[in-house]
Amino acid sequence: MSTATEEKESLNFIQVKVEQDIANKVNDGKVQTRFPPEPNGYLHIGHAKSIVLNFGIAQQYQGDCNLRFDDTNPVTEKTMYVDSIKRDIQWLGYQWSGDVKYTSDYFDQLYEYAVKLINAGLAYVDDQDAETIAKQKGTPTEPGTESPFRDRTLAENLQLFEEMKDGKHPNGSKVLRAKIDMASSNMHLRDPYLYRIINDVPHHRTGTKWSIYPTYDFAHGQSDSIEEVTHSLCTLEFAAHRDLYDWLIARLDIFPSKQTEFARLNLSYTVMSKRKLLQLVEENIVDGWDDPRMPTLSALRRRGYTPKSIRNFADKVGVAKRDNLIDVALLEHSIREDLNKTTARVMAVLKPLKVVITNYPEDKVETLVLENSPEDATLGVRDVPFSREIYIEQTDFMEDAPRKFFRLAPDREVRLKGAYIIKCEEVIKDEAGNITELRCTYDPNSKSGEDTSGKKVKGVLHWVSAQHAINAEVRLYDRLFSVEEPSGQAKKEEKDFKDFINPTSLEILSDCKLEPSLQSAKQGERFQFQRLGYFCVDTHYTTEDKLVFNRTVSLKDSWAKKNNNQPKQNQPNPNKQKKKKDKNKKGKNDHPQGQNPAKS
Repeated sequence: MSTATEEKESLNFIQVKVEQDIANKVNDGKVQTRFPPEPNGYLHIGHAKSIVLNFGIAQQYQGDCNLRFDDTNPVTEKTMYVDSIKRDIQWLGYQWSGDVKYTSDYFDQLYEYAVKLINAGLAYVDDQDAETIAKQKGTPTEPGTESPFRDRTLAENLQLFEEMKDGKHPNGSKVLRAKIDMASSNMHLRDPYLYRIINDVPHHRTGTKWSIYPTYDFAHGQSDSIEEVTHSLCTLEFAAHRDLYDWLIARLDIFPSKQTEFARLNLSYTVMSKRKLLQLVEENIVDGWDDPRMPTLSALRRRGYTPKSIRNFADKVGVAKRDNLIDVALLEHSIREDLNKTTARVMAVLKPLKVVITNYPEDKVETLVLENSPEDATLGVRDVPFSREIYIEQTDFMEDAPRKFFRLAPDREVRLKGAYIIKCEEVIKDEAGNITELRCTYDPNSKSGEDTSGKKVKGVLHWVSAQHAINAEVRLYDRLFSVEEPSGQAKKEEKDFKDFINPTSLEILSDCKLEPSLQSAKQGERFQFQRLGYFCVDTHYTTEDKLVFNRTVSLKDSWAKKNNNQPKQNQPNPNKQKKKKDKNKKGKNDHPQGQNPAKS
């Protein structure tokens, strides 16, 4: 099979359509896309898929992609959302063509389009309330009932519409509707709303100039046409709106933009509804829109996700014609894959247990030179101090250990990463029987890189010198919900989706001990804490006097194992990776908290 054929076979259906249009000289072969968010909330991971698709198509085919804010509802829109959306798009690595655009830029033109429809006998002013109009719509199997105002004269419709614009009628008292077909099999063609009155809330850009605002269905296609968008890419819920999109463009005889639908991104263990996300924020269930457990891009950024990992995730999910649920493990795999190649390895002890090496000189401090990354030599090396007293993880010691426990236990030996082999000689406890300290001895001939001891040990532990350790707070974030589909589960069990909040989605550890090289860590900087996971410096709670780290993701996905979850069929399996042989392969219990040590 030829390379060209293989390349064709790898195209998604939207790329195929674009290439066909280019080959057929549709719109002179021009490609113009747009990303049209509503400025009424923060972008989430689902929007990222649309961003990658729209901007990606434009880049791939030497076209342009506009950023256009669909600001047609002043009740919910805020400038802070506009700013955050622009920031998120640029953070993902994209830049829109020309100036930022707004549907409100076209309000005058859209009004003229509405007048044109009235003059053509294709729109009318309806005085009925929303509830009455909804009842008259009928059902998918029964035709609707025509409004008693459907046959108003052209002059009356023009006058009333102008009065609506001038603020002479109260909210909800009148709407402008298209005159199409109340018996249409497509409910969206049963005389849909085109304009409604909102005259008690100023618009974030136009102030109080307008008292009427176009609906999404009227503004969408016409704004696309004004910008000469060739490929208007929407998620599947807008497929039923396409007939109206085409009807309006045809009746107005304007540039023929075309709408194409693709499957939206649904991610497991979270919710994507703006309304539900807003509930979580307003009810203080999460710490704002950028709480690292949220699916928003600002939250993922704060948690330590990289733009590249999100773009790669969107590529792996692909472009489909049918909605499905994507396992969050694939998103986690994408960030592990990126950070494994780009982050420095450091040592941090999250739940410290003191170890005194009794035969090591009290006043001696050694400087060990450790590599920062086995994946990238350009990250260099760092100096790590070693002394008589160190900290290890509490979970790296077991007093009554089974045979296959390869960490530290009484009369057993382990290697300290980059340092020496130590042996546990004595366990110190408090009055309550809690272990407070271990007394160990070290083998001076076992120094890493200079080992002449001849000993072979299976366990390798991370550690931090007690006298040189810096204190930090570490926030261990997990999935926000305890079930795969919170909304679906809530509907099934007739509960509130918030009933499925994961009570252990955040654990705050306040007495963590970190190696001294992290003293200069900057907000947003990412690291691999060896054997524990990937972490970044928090941008909210870190101060000059206090370091706070967020866990981005663990080294291995312990969630699926813990909850007996398996990857869904027909989804990319993030665990199917080529396994490299590790000459220092550890036993399955040779790591804290059920996670394998990092290759280092």
